[in-house]
Amino acid sequence: MTAALDRVTAPRTKVGLVAGGLGAYWPQFPDLLPQLRRSSERVSERMRELGCDVVDVGFVSDAQEGAVAAERLREAGCDIIVGFLTTYMTATMLLPVAQRSGAPVLLINLQPTESMDHASFDTGQWLAYCGACPLPEMANTFMRAGIAFRSVSGYLEDERAWARIGRWVRAAGVRAALRRGRHGLMGHLYPGMLDVATDLTLVPVNLGGHVEVLEFDDLRVRVEKVTDAQVRERVGLAREVFELDGSVKDDDFAWAARVSVGLDRLVDDFALDSLAYYHRGLEGEIHERLGAGMILGASLLTARGVPAAGEYELRTSLAMLVMDRLGAGGSFTELQALDFARGHVEMGHDGPAHLAISARRPLLRGLGVYHGKRGWGVSVEFDVAHGPVTALGLLQRRDGTFAFVVSEGATVEGPLLRIGNTTSRVDFGCDPGEWTDAWSATGISHHWALGTGHRIADLRAVADLIGVDVIEVSP
Repeated sequence: MTAALDRVTAPRTKVGLVAGGLGAYWPQFPDLLPQLRRSSERVSERMRELGCDVVDVGFVSDAQEGAVAAERLREAGCDIIVGFLTTYMTATMLLPVAQRSGAPVLLINLQPTESMDHASFDTGQWLAYCGACPLPEMANTFMRAGIAFRSVSGYLEDERAWARIGRWVRAAGVRAALRRGRHGLMGHLYPGMLDVATDLTLVPVNLGGHVEVLEFDDLRVRVEKVTDAQVRERVGLAREVFELDGSVKDDDFAWAARVSVGLDRLVDDFALDSLAYYHRGLEGEIHERLGAGMILGASLLTARGVPAAGEYELRTSLAMLVMDRLGAGGSFTELQALDFARGHVEMGHDGPAHLAISARRPLLRGLGVYHGKRGWGVSVEFDVAHGPVTALGLLQRRDGTFAFVVSEGATVEGPLLRIGNTTSRVDFGCDPGEWTDAWSATGISHHWALGTGHRIADLRAVADLIGVDVIEVSP
């Protein structure tokens, strides 16, 4: 829409690709290696079509060449390693690649076509279809070496296989975003909210990345430097993005715009990939005003790919980041009410929202009171785009491990409150009370991310790569 809403440029997923086959075949069947190399080139081409950067180290024929490829891929620092089994090859050719890379491993077996022409094929032609043969050998060797792996079998132009490959590549990108991420935590816990308290050590332990502990004064000093011209520019941007309700007061709007510009500076200065915040404040002092002025700027940041969550909800800002990097948006949400007459769960939140997944032009509403919080100002009101959706919560267990809690449903039409909150009606295909009991029984905290599309398959892939469990709540 405008430069100020351009998506933050995230590093592209780096895929390491190595193809191989048994060198003993080449003198025996002279036409085989050229055919396998053509298949390897096609795989490299299709990998690039997935929108990733491919480090293609070529074709290996023996253990020595495998070791050279392993060192090249180690130095490249890839997010995922793809080993293309073009025909039979020994485990010694790929084990060093998996051992040295430190990245997740995906083995692919893509034969040239759906089926051989059995009546006309000779041995050399059959061997081009023999990529399945070494897969159990690789699996056994990797298992004994303590190396996790995944595999996809199909044929070169098999769209079902490529959909599965694409899922693993996307998951590797999310894993990389978490491992490289810098996650801001600003302010303090909402008093009494024991469920949202996160042991900060557990974030890098479970997911990787870094938690940057910030003060609201870090925001204050940046807001103080915002010029009136910058405020006018941000007000203009907000008028383009939002529909303004008549309840919005000019002074509150200008203050939210000023805080928004300061937030952008904070994110840039600390190189943040996500932000969770809360400050209670007292009697209208500056920190209270800053906390109350966050919603506009936090929503604009979330739309740009820097998820921001209120109430100090670090695990939810991380869940929002996962959903955003999967292309699902991911908006800050919680339970609001149950509509037993229509069979819907009503969920949403006051505070920041993911504007990219709004069902219609989002609304800015002026509020004289923020329920449960001090201060006043402008708030965002919208409904998530109607259609398939996925709820994702990040659970911290008693033993310190994290888990994904997920459920697929659909956002649907129906009456919505007009109180300055995001609100969506979600049909989970069952009684809303039963769904709510099952969701709560997982131990999830009372916030999570709501994103577009049915994403459980993608989330299972992400969870596999980062080593967390998935708890699915379904009808």
